[in-house]
Amino acid sequence: MANIDVVDLSGKKVGTFELAEEVFGAVNEALLWEAVKHYRSAGRAGTHATKNKKLVSGAGKKLWKQKGTGRARVGSIRSPLWRHGGTVHGPQPRSYDYQFPKKKLLGALRSALASKFADGKLTIVQSLELKDAKTKGFRKTLDGLDVAKTAVIVDAATDNKNLSLSTRNLKGVELVQSNLVHPYHLLRYERAIFSLPAIEKLQASLKASAPARKAEVA
Repeated sequence: MANIDVVDLSGKKVGTFELAEEVFGAVNEALLWEAVKHYRSAGRAGTHATKNKKLVSGAGKKLWKQKGTGRARVGSIRSPLWRHGGTVHGPQPRSYDYQFPKKKLLGALRSALASKFADGKLTIVQSLELKDAKTKGFRKTLDGLDVAKTAVIVDAATDNKNLSLSTRNLKGVELVQSNLVHPYHLLRYERAIFSLPAIEKLQASLKASAPARKAEVA
């Protein structure tokens, strides 16, 4: 498989990283669509609600007697047939989340990484350790890494406070830990910037979970 350059925070090449064929070899667009659909569904609030006959305001008294008036029979002013009456089979609060197989999720993540690499939108930085927490300074760093629009930054460290403080107020930039990165993150943002420890850890995990290739028959 091909190699990708490893750069420092100034954009200068400092080494190379070998990409695994099992991770960056192919793109499954259908699987990507399924993963993004699941992610967005799980994020829905599901707080919509309508009032049924029991919940709308109004007396439950029968408006007129059943027979003898010449009018249609009616039981309550809260009937769904009446204006301001209850709603029948209207939406109620619910969760839109559903089970999504882990193997599919990992396969979609491999496809998302392969897609980013194929488009030339994948950048690997040797380290994302910053000396201080300055949003303006980190914006200049992103400009040096060819981030013109949006970017997702993936780091393996969980206690990189300076990086967290430097990115939280940048529009179109999101910081994600390597163990929490999702295909949706990679597809939503134009560029993906990984620290070297993060891509090494993620590639090792995805390579171990990749399905074994069948041997070619001569």
